[in-house]
Amino acid sequence: MRNIASLEEISNLKTTDVYFLRAREVLKKIGFNPKVIMEITCSSRELPWITLSGLDDLTELLKGTKVDVYSLPEGTIFPSRDLNGIPIPAVKVMGKYLDFGMLETPIIGSLSQASGIATKASFFKKRIGKLPLLSFGVRRMHPALAPLIDRNSFLGGCDKVSSIIGAERIGRKAEGTMPHSLLLLLGEERGWKMYDEVIEKGATRIALVDTYSDEKESSLRAADLIRGLNAVRLDTPSSRRGNFADIVREVRWELDRRGKESVGIIVSGGIKEEDIESLKSAGASGFGIGTSISSAAAIDFAMDIVNIEGKDKTKKGKYSGNKNVFRCRKCHSYLVSTNLKEKCPHDGSKMESMYQKVVDGGKVTYKEDIEGSRDYVLEQLGWYELS
Repeated sequence: MRNIASLEEISNLKTTDVYFLRAREVLKKIGFNPKVIMEITCSSRELPWITLSGLDDLTELLKGTKVDVYSLPEGTIFPSRDLNGIPIPAVKVMGKYLDFGMLETPIIGSLSQASGIATKASFFKKRIGKLPLLSFGVRRMHPALAPLIDRNSFLGGCDKVSSIIGAERIGRKAEGTMPHSLLLLLGEERGWKMYDEVIEKGATRIALVDTYSDEKESSLRAADLIRGLNAVRLDTPSSRRGNFADIVREVRWELDRRGKESVGIIVSGGIKEEDIESLKSAGASGFGIGTSISSAAAIDFAMDIVNIEGKDKTKKGKYSGNKNVFRCRKCHSYLVSTNLKEKCPHDGSKMESMYQKVVDGGKVTYKEDIEGSRDYVLEQLGWYELS
């Protein structure tokens, strides 16, 4: 596709902001290529937390460059600022400026979008809890981004993803329900029946019940028609929705009254974070979330020099120095320090250093473990609350 840059083009600085290339001309002219430390931080206080993601692309960009890169582990949930209000450096890059500085634009872009999607997915997962969360958002974004969206949605807490390539990226099977087009072409009952007959055994049977009729009436017909129906899916258009939680509540009531307690209710269609609580209490047993996750706002990361040739130096509004990031094992609070060891100000316990070396002199030492990173996210979700 014409509108997608290749890795070669990104590495060759085709996606870099032009002012970096002009800076390179100046530095080369005077023969100045100092050793620097640059760190990536987000100064915003608006988000309750950030879920770090995107180390796969970051390390790919810096592979072969003469740099050392330290990072919080993939999937780390952290506040933008520590106990003392200091921005937490998610990533630290050390090397000669001209060896990596020109890649600042794609470095920030890769981490910002990946972490934005993972962060939003983690917000939804925190609210939804143990109920299934499906990523349905690839249709609203450029198709070339499907692996990016589904990888980081899954890492951030989604249980399943819908695109074929996204599922391949995370080593899972793609999951979904059925499109309205099938039911428009065949009619509801025939469409449900043929879907059940044709689709491979073992695939989840979820009947779409909002194409023509009342959702309650359609749910009962689908449950009678398909033996072993796993769930019905309500994707009611906003113009017909009214109180969506009440629709879910009615469907749940009627299914239960007819002995269909095992048939779940999956809800989808423009669902926001603030909708989750009412839908759960009404009886929703799963959520398909699309645009809210796939078009999540990018994390506002910035990359800044904090040390030049061993001397602390940075721009105003930033904090200079070669820093470490610590987290308390007990209270999970964060502390940014230039020391090698720190104790928790709350209870005096030893804090753990959070940095891992992910690039060593240009050699990538980061080992992707998508399942492990997702488990790490789910563990940390127990530590934090949403307002």
